[in-house]
Amino acid sequence: MSQQTVLHVGCGGNPAPDWLEGFKEVRLDIDARHNPDIVASMLDLGAIGPFDVVYSSHALEHVYPHEVHAALTEFHRVLADNGKAVVVVPDLEDIKPTEDVVYECEAGPITGLDMYYGWSKVIAENPFMAHKCGFVKDTLTKVLLQAGFKQAVVARAPGHNLVGVAVK
Repeated sequence: MSQQTVLHVGCGGNPAPDWLEGFKEVRLDIDARHNPDIVASMLDLGAIGPFDVVYSSHALEHVYPHEVHAALTEFHRVLADNGKAVVVVPDLEDIKPTEDVVYECEAGPITGLDMYYGWSKVIAENPFMAHKCGFVKDTLTKVLLQAGFKQAVVARAPGHNLVGVAVK
């Protein structure tokens, strides 16, 4: 039996989460400075796959609303039959784009403006980090299903996150 594979889309400098331990990770990012296995946009993943899982955490909000369908269609395309896409994005439900601190993380305070538009401290140095769209539970569910996934479940998670799991 061959090892299961995960495509880590928008990996940045982060490793795959612990729950993907045992999977062969293929790292993909638009920014070559992160030394991914594949330098590409999530809008065109190229001639790769199939993968058992596509994992993307805090990356989908970095494309424009009209590009979300193309990105998720690419996730769907590179998955094996019955493969799963796991998409984590900021949860904008009840968030206002203000300078009020929404939560504290290791890197410092995160405001409503940061959640809407991207973390202001890093955007000047790395424009790929700007947020161009946002999601609530219903909108993430809808775009996953519109991309061709046969099932999609989205849950609100701690830390103002949405976690969507979709099955090809």
